[in-house]
Amino acid sequence: MRILLAEDDEVLADGLSRALRETGYAVDVVNDGQQADAALSTQECDLLILDLGLPKMSGLEVLRRARARHMYTPVLILTAADSVEQRVQGLDLGADDYMAKPFSLNELLARVRALTRRQAGFGQSRIQLGNLSFDLVSRSAQVNEQLIDLSARELGVLEILLNRTGRLVSKEQILDHLCEWGEEVSHNAIEVYVHRLRKKLEPSGLSITTIRGLGYCLEKPKDGAVDHTDASDE
Repeated sequence: MRILLAEDDEVLADGLSRALRETGYAVDVVNDGQQADAALSTQECDLLILDLGLPKMSGLEVLRRARARHMYTPVLILTAADSVEQRVQGLDLGADDYMAKPFSLNELLARVRALTRRQAGFGQSRIQLGNLSFDLVSRSAQVNEQLIDLSARELGVLEILLNRTGRLVSKEQILDHLCEWGEEVSHNAIEVYVHRLRKKLEPSGLSITTIRGLGYCLEKPKDGAVDHTDASDE
């Protein structure tokens, strides 16, 4: 999952980006509204964390422009001002959630998890597919109730494929949602991650089909469907 963080307080931006990366997200950081608007015009992300008090262009204007371009990415607003008027204005412009500074990091991470689940179409915190269980909170995977050892990159690829079960996912789409700006990850590297995943998922009965020249598709088990089981965000 890839997050765009628009925050002009460098100390806060650094702390948030570190915490999000440690949780397993790819994070791109911009420090003013014009940079945020340009990034949203040209790049895909799974979540926008948007400070309202940005220089050069306000966060509300960034949000207004993004929604006018029919950008449906969920938006979590951060602001030092907790007035009802600002909350209403931000929500009316299309924000999905709202947090006033100062805030609890754990609460912010929980809200991020909830918004990214909702964006992927998962109301709950655990995906069950065949004998595979993927916990969206701990970002861990089990096969037949046994934890499987996956690298951070392998977990990221698995999450992207799970979010699009039964649908074609191109290598470019995987790179777009897996990597931050400036990261040098090649198509060959994606092939390696997928190859390792195939081996580790064999006991689950799931298969990752390669569609030559187009990408990959995570296939459901013949008798299985995606099931969502509740798990706490604590």
